[in-house]
Amino acid sequence: MQTLAPAKLNLCLFLGPRRADGLHELCSLFEPLALADPVEVREAERDEVICPAVEGENLAARALAAMRDRGWDRPPLRIAIEKRIPVAAGLGGGSADAAAVLRLAAGEVAGLEALAAEIGADVPSQLTPALALVRGAGEKVERLPDPATHAVVLLPGGGGLSTAKVFAEADRLNLGRGAAELDDHADRLRDAAGAGASPLAYADLLANDLEPAARSLRPEIGEAIDALRDAGAPLVLLTGSGPTAFGLFPDLAAAERAAERLDRDDAIVCEAGRAP
Repeated sequence: MQTLAPAKLNLCLFLGPRRADGLHELCSLFEPLALADPVEVREAERDEVICPAVEGENLAARALAAMRDRGWDRPPLRIAIEKRIPVAAGLGGGSADAAAVLRLAAGEVAGLEALAAEIGADVPSQLTPALALVRGAGEKVERLPDPATHAVVLLPGGGGLSTAKVFAEADRLNLGRGAAELDDHADRLRDAAGAGASPLAYADLLANDLEPAARSLRPEIGEAIDALRDAGAPLVLLTGSGPTAFGLFPDLAAAERAAERLDRDDAIVCEAGRAP
């Protein structure tokens, strides 16, 4: 079978206190992108996850092993992942791949959402790719109505920025907000996004608290943000822990025109808000 693992975009990210487990409380809006990794699944003699673009541990392989540990007894599988989502770019590519594997056991393994949270903070939101208000460290996912049509231009900047290092830098810079402020942001985002509007309709509510930390580690992020603004993007932000900067546009045609003005080899244009 063939399936897709769509990238996710953090339309905003508000950073809260660090928890006892070392993770941070967050408030974020996630939305899926048309950009996705194709995943091919075949029966095989033994379980195997093939993804040449990812070095070291692969979250998809961890997901498959975890399903087996929970008693999933389908025949052995060969899972081949073609990476189209830039690696370590703040677009949730590894989490998307893991979630695609977990979906194979939907209805057959109890507690799939809890298992997803054990594999990675962004994995629960990717089980059913859709616009979602995300709280906790990523494990609390509240689905919201699909937004109106819009599009995005991504500038991944080569990827490779460590999420752990960005959060450590955020702690060093003493970034973040209190719990009450996170709750307030969540209420306002729920009200605004719950009507199914384009994120451009509530752009004033969107920000990324990790941007100063990411720019401290990767100063060229600022150049990408400036380039997107110069290209006419109505809203420009960093997604996740970076280094991908993105510009939101009302439609795909406007995004494609902006990408032509940018004239950058790393620019990715795609529709946003709904899974492919």
